[in-house]
Amino acid sequence: MFKKGPIEGVVIKPIKKFLDDRGWLAELFREDELNSKTVMPVMSYISFTLPGVVRGPHEHEEQTDYFCFIGPSNFKLVLWDNRRGSSTFGNKMVLFAGEDNPASVIIPEGVVHAYKNIGSKDGAVMNFPNRLFMGEGKRSKIDEIRHEDDADSPFKVDE
Repeated sequence: MFKKGPIEGVVIKPIKKFLDDRGWLAELFREDELNSKTVMPVMSYISFTLPGVVRGPHEHEEQTDYFCFIGPSNFKLVLWDNRRGSSTFGNKMVLFAGEDNPASVIIPEGVVHAYKNIGSKDGAVMNFPNRLFMGEGKRSKIDEIRHEDDADSPFKVDE
């Protein structure tokens, strides 16, 4: 059903690490480099994923995710354009990001996404979404359509 190809609205940007004798520093996002109407972060979180573990696949109805994969560990990120009105509907992208290839990835609403820690150590992922989790004061329903428990789902990370 899905074919390999770029997905409209997905932005992949290498993250440059600035090294010195103290360690390193990396800019994760800058207001002057974002489309402030659709991407501007309103919160942030960090998660650690164990080796071999998959998070997702899921999609958001209104939220755009701004993931940063800088390490430790490496990840396989799979994206499926599930937006019927998109010029790239039916496309699938597979990316590898993390310690060996630091990158930020902007994932628009309606794009199904999942990532798997393909490294041998716990891996960190940061997200700077443009919507608050469960809305103001955590009083709204979660903006997530989850596909991981559907055995017939076309969204498989390892296929």
